[in-house]
Amino acid sequence: MNESTQLIERQVLAVLADLQRAMPLTEDVLLVIGTSTSEVIGEKIGSNGSEEVAAAIYRALSQQREQTGVQLAFQCCEHLNRALVVERETARARGYEIVSAVPVRQAGGAMAAYAFRQMNDPVLVEEVSCEAGIDIGDTLIGMHLKKVAIPVRGAVKMIGAAHVTMAVTRPKLIGGVRAVYERDGLL
Repeated sequence: MNESTQLIERQVLAVLADLQRAMPLTEDVLLVIGTSTSEVIGEKIGSNGSEEVAAAIYRALSQQREQTGVQLAFQCCEHLNRALVVERETARARGYEIVSAVPVRQAGGAMAAYAFRQMNDPVLVEEVSCEAGIDIGDTLIGMHLKKVAIPVRGAVKMIGAAHVTMAVTRPKLIGGVRAVYERDGLL
């Protein structure tokens, strides 16, 4: 592991700490991660995927998963219609339809391909509904977040050369002026 991948891993760990403060990342939370490893190394998205960068990011995310039980979903690139790599157990528990494809660097992206090779029993699903997300390199993860998404502003704004955006979600507030949203407000 070289100095730049160590820095990337530390940056991801810092982002995860900020996200953890915004919403506890427990075993009930599915965290979507969209990553352009090309952007992380300062290249144009989709142009120069890096397995070394993917490995550093994956190490940090694996630490978080081991500590908290958070479930992970890795977004593929547009060549696989932004399908997601998840553990088979996650797909089954959440009722997600499994699709037939294996992500590779040229179709899926370096991060999704790396995650697929590292996970215990990975599968691809076409869509998910996640409680939280991290977007590294403006890969557009919004389609995979539950409504209502709330931006999280962390101390780390960049991982390598890639812009970082984070979000958590909350249940919709329904009703009107008579609606009560806190249990303490019940009569």
